[in-house]
Amino acid sequence: MPARPAIADRRGPLLLVVGLAGFVTTLDNTVVTVALPTLRTELGASLAVLEWVVTGYVLTFSGLMLAGGRLADVYGRRRVLIAGLAVFTAASLAAGLAASAGALVAARLVQGCGAALILPAMLAVVAVAGGGRERSTGVAVWMASGAAALALGPVVGGYLAQHAHWSWIFLLNVPLGVLCVALAAFAVPESRDETAARVDVPGVAASIAVLSAGTFGLTFAAELGWTSPMIVAALAVSAVSAVAFAVVERLGRDPMVDLALFRARAFTGGVIAQVLWGLGVNGVFFFTALFLQGVLGFSPTASGLAFVPLALLVAVVTPLVPFAERRLGAARTVALGLVLVAGGMVAVAFLRAGDGWAELLPAVCVIGIGSALTMPLGSAVLGAVPEGRAGVAGGVFSVAREMSGLFGIAVVGVIVNGSASFTAGYSTGLLTAAALVAAGAAVSLVALR
Repeated sequence: MPARPAIADRRGPLLLVVGLAGFVTTLDNTVVTVALPTLRTELGASLAVLEWVVTGYVLTFSGLMLAGGRLADVYGRRRVLIAGLAVFTAASLAAGLAASAGALVAARLVQGCGAALILPAMLAVVAVAGGGRERSTGVAVWMASGAAALALGPVVGGYLAQHAHWSWIFLLNVPLGVLCVALAAFAVPESRDETAARVDVPGVAASIAVLSAGTFGLTFAAELGWTSPMIVAALAVSAVSAVAFAVVERLGRDPMVDLALFRARAFTGGVIAQVLWGLGVNGVFFFTALFLQGVLGFSPTASGLAFVPLALLVAVVTPLVPFAERRLGAARTVALGLVLVAGGMVAVAFLRAGDGWAELLPAVCVIGIGSALTMPLGSAVLGAVPEGRAGVAGGVFSVAREMSGLFGIAVVGVIVNGSASFTAGYSTGLLTAAALVAAGAAVSLVALR
């Protein structure tokens, strides 16, 4: 086994890279949605093109993450991380300078490619560049930055679109990206899988087909209909490619994803818990802004601000999580966090027209505290695999996070659209999502012990 890189004197800059990279890649999932009306007016974009402005990033981000993880293991985590940051930053500049909707969509697709290199490489760096405590801290910083970006994205996007120019949604990434590249060049130690002889090209191709086709099908199913030939074909391609991927990985000499990784209880259980969390939380998050504005009567600005306390509590509670983990253990800490998240979601499910901040805020705060307590989940997953496979492990965990969110949106969307009213459908969807998150708590108790 190669020697573990020493990072004691560069821990601060390394964590700053993790936080900034995690923030900007997650922010670009949500920041653009509020600015879509402005983009439609200024660029003359159709609704179909506007959808691609949003989904193009998600499509390449999700579709290439497993491949990005393996490239990091084979060619070096630091090298792939810097390459991803450079691609993401250049694409952000191109998006901000785009003079047409087509150019903006192309830039968003390239942004997703860069993000797909950044995230698994970054998690692999965190996994191998220190001991258990450093890994826990790095994963906590990443998850906290992601939660902050998820909550602040609509607020930032709405403010910039209203008071500045939509291009700043993307141009703000440029100085942050340049800073990340410089810090990564200084602070991130190089590491790779010394046993990897080559990239598993069939596995990479199959994984891209699985994730890209699946992402497309889940993203556009609500609009085109689940029985649409295009959606049926996309999901069929994803399913067939998944079977091909499993066969290729089982028979390959140097598989991209060693299926033996799933024999580790903490790895498999942690990924399952992450999927259940993503199905619940992300599925509901998509419809919450509609609920706040259409049912509770919040303004667009107030509905965006409603998520800020969640982000702030994640940031405040996260530094305290290691103390809870040492006292309770990772399994009980994560389970407690998921139970709190589920409880907060149940409380929101019973809000009705006429309710306001007094009824909403306690539930949001409980969800924020619970989300912070789930931080040991990522560290447990990454710590359960050999260091040589850290990039792929980070890719699997990241894919579970992204794809479960798309599945969650699809599932809750079916419930909402099939109900007599939006309020009834949203409440039923929220209770269903809470049950999934609670199931994740049960899985965590068993798998992370």
